[in-house]
Amino acid sequence: MLTIFENIKHIALEIDKAIKEEDLGYSDRCNATGDTQLKLDVASDAIIEHTLKSNRLVGTIISEEKEDVMQVHPDGKYTVCYDPLDGSSIVDVNLSVGSIFGIYEGDELSGETLVAAAYVVYGPRLELVTVTRGEPVHHYKCDRSGLFTSQCDIYLNEKGKLNAPGGTQKNWSATHKSFIDSLFAEGYRLRYSGGMVPDLHQILLKGGGLFSYPGTSDKPDGKLRVLFEVLPFALIFEAAGGEAVDERGRRLLEIDSGHHHATSPCFFGSKYEISKMREAYGIA
Repeated sequence: MLTIFENIKHIALEIDKAIKEEDLGYSDRCNATGDTQLKLDVASDAIIEHTLKSNRLVGTIISEEKEDVMQVHPDGKYTVCYDPLDGSSIVDVNLSVGSIFGIYEGDELSGETLVAAAYVVYGPRLELVTVTRGEPVHHYKCDRSGLFTSQCDIYLNEKGKLNAPGGTQKNWSATHKSFIDSLFAEGYRLRYSGGMVPDLHQILLKGGGLFSYPGTSDKPDGKLRVLFEVLPFALIFEAAGGEAVDERGRRLLEIDSGHHHATSPCFFGSKYEISKMREAYGIA
């Protein structure tokens, strides 16, 4: 496991360099869901693929940017699912973006087999957050020499102050709109950049709050992908003392992952915000 985290540190340095130096324009390719890829999406995907292929613990890699599963080493113990560059649509305006990794044991991919997760933040500072099941959430910052130095472990408060609601508001249900409005009425502050990694990172480092991406009229099954985004962050939030649920109030780590590009509505937050969500949605 530690060698995969070391691989991710190398990947972070390479993608950070690519963001600063490479072409930010569109490529002539589409990803698995039909979105036109940025050249930086393609470059980031290639960096991760090349690096993970060097690790014999990795049996399979699955990228959000590729339709097909890629077998790497027949005797590899882990499957690594990754979003190479989350938030790439905002990289051209110089906002923080990130990479997300879910490390699963074996070929059966679910919350039960997810044994570790990590994400990288490419911003004013290069940062890395990792978790192994049953352990605290570790936070690292990259220094000028390219070394990742450990910071304090991350823990959420019982209640936060930030509200990061995703999705186009006109497509929200009346229930969801009422819930989000109720948090603002309590004094919560809006923090939403359009990137999952920077928004969830802010909630984690600021001690709590809510990130939500519900089912909407145009995307009833949500937008965020279960294996690449939802489950890795669910593991991180639970390990930090928070909760991660779908709109039925079920633990995200217990939902059926389905096809490897399947999506799900998702809510990540401190215990207070998730309890308010259950109340607003009429969930016992």
